[in-house]
This record gives sequence, structure tokens and C-alpha cells, in this order.
Amino acid sequence: MFRFLWAALLFSLWAILGCESNSQTVTSPSPKTQEPDKSVLSEPVGDAAKNPAAAVALDLKNWDETLALVAWHKGKIVVLDLWSTSCEPCTVEFPHLVELHKQHGEKLVCMSASCDYAGIKSKPPESYRERVLAFLAKQNATFPNVLLNVESDVLFEKLELASIPAVYVFGADGKVAKRFDNDHAKPGEDFTYAKDIMPFVEKLLAE
Repeated sequence: MFRFLWAALLFSLWAILGCESNSQTVTSPSPKTQEPDKSVLSEPVGDAAKNPAAAVALDLKNWDETLALVAWHKGKIVVLDLWSTSCEPCTVEFPHLVELHKQHGEKLVCMSASCDYAGIKSKPPESYRERVLAFLAKQNATFPNVLLNVESDVLFEKLELASIPAVYVFGADGKVAKRFDNDHAKPGEDFTYAKDIMPFVEKLLAE
């Protein structure tokens, strides 16, 4: 009888301690389900934190694909700059495209299309990527950038364009509002962002 009571007492004690142990296991917080530190998640990480130019991208496209990219932004004004690294007037004016993006990036979309590919068999479009991307990164051109894979002269003929630089401004309706080029410009009267494009774009934004 005494052994039976002693065994029952030990069993009861074991049950109580076991329940308390199980209760602690259930209620203790799991590291996997803890709330993440939002202040850490909001900070830039990787190369983009050290160098904003790391966010610059360059896509290989033909002209129709480039226009499709423009159309994707329908509802906003789009400024598309045709340029090349070998065109000095283009590279001189390019920083103003970046400036336009910084000033009105929430209201419009700035884009660039490189016409560096000249159709040389030994130099396919992809071979220009490093040079074009280096320039874009230096300018911190963090908007959509295209490296055209169509021969520049063929493209110019298709667009009835004598040469670059040239800038297309598309209205919010997706249609070309104006093309800026120097095809018929007199010496010393080439278009510029400051004199021509920015005032025109600001007028569109105000409408």
C-alpha cells in the first residue's frame, strides 16, 4: 500500500513538472517568427549602397521594341534621347537629360537609346555594351537605357533623320509631340536641352 501511494505521488509530481516544461516550450518566442528590424530593411544594400551608378542598366533592343517600351509608359510624358558615345554634341547634352530626370522624374519618363552600333561585322551590338554602360554609369543615368541592335545608318534612314543627336518627346497620349534634331538647323543654332527641350517639356507638364 505504501509503495502504491509513493508511486502515485512520483507520477503526479512528474506530470506537473512535465506540463510546466511543455508550457514554457509553447510560449517561448521562436527566432524565426520574430518581427524583422524594419530600420535595417529600409537601408540600401550591396553595390547600390556604395555606388548609386550600380543601379544603371542597359538593354539590347531594336527600334520597335524601344517604341514598345515607350508605349508601356503611356499616360506620362516620355523623353527619348538618341545618342552615341562617338557623338560629341550628344555626350555634351546628355547630362541635361539626367538633370531633367532628377527634376521631373515623378511626372515624366526619361529614356536613352544608344546608336553606337554601326553595322561592322567584327563589332556586333553587344561589343559596345561596356563602353556605353561606362558612360551611362558615369552620368548616373538611372532611367531606362537601350543599346539599339539595328545599324545606325539603317535606323536613321527609317526615321528620316540625318544624324544624331535627336530627342523625341512623346505626349501622355503616347504620340510624338515633337522631335528635336539638327537636320535643318543653321550653324550655331543646334538645339539644346536648356534652350529648347526643357521649356517644351515644362509646357506639356503644365497643360
